[in-house]
Amino acid sequence: MPYEFLEGRPFWVVYSALLAIVFCRAQATYWIGRGIGAGVHRSGLARRLGERLTRAERLIDRFGPPAVTLSFLTVGIQTAVNLAAGAMRMSFPRYLVAMFAGCLAWAAVYSLGGMAVLAAWWNLFLHSPLLAVAAAALAVTAVAAAVLWRRRRRRRAGAEPGREDARREETAA
Repeated sequence: MPYEFLEGRPFWVVYSALLAIVFCRAQATYWIGRGIGAGVHRSGLARRLGERLTRAERLIDRFGPPAVTLSFLTVGIQTAVNLAAGAMRMSFPRYLVAMFAGCLAWAAVYSLGGMAVLAAWWNLFLHSPLLAVAAAALAVTAVAAAVLWRRRRRRRAGAEPGREDARREETAA
């Protein structure tokens, strides 16, 4: 574990520490990218690219936030995506929301042993790609089914008259 100093600590300490670490790292990478982007905009490259650069920046700003969030669930791509978001001048509020959601997910994966699960899946993939894809599809299906079941349960509970509805009926009568 690269964070040995957290070993044996309560979950909330581990999660909070990892969240702070990834938050600071992602922010630093984004702002380094902003500096690179500012340099590009002052260079001859920006003049040569012209409208293409502006169009690319608009696309990154519009469609980039989901990529930023999902990059935190990858290994090796996260830094490049955060740097590109900064260099392509993704608006900071949009970036911050997407980055924070990704940081929350990253901290959860690392603090809950998710890397062990990913390593086991990768080992399965190396031995049987078809079985690994089937296992991933099964996991996604199970999560989707759980979410749908929970939503239906909430709707049913909301459809039943609660105490407030009964009180309103009593006071109205």
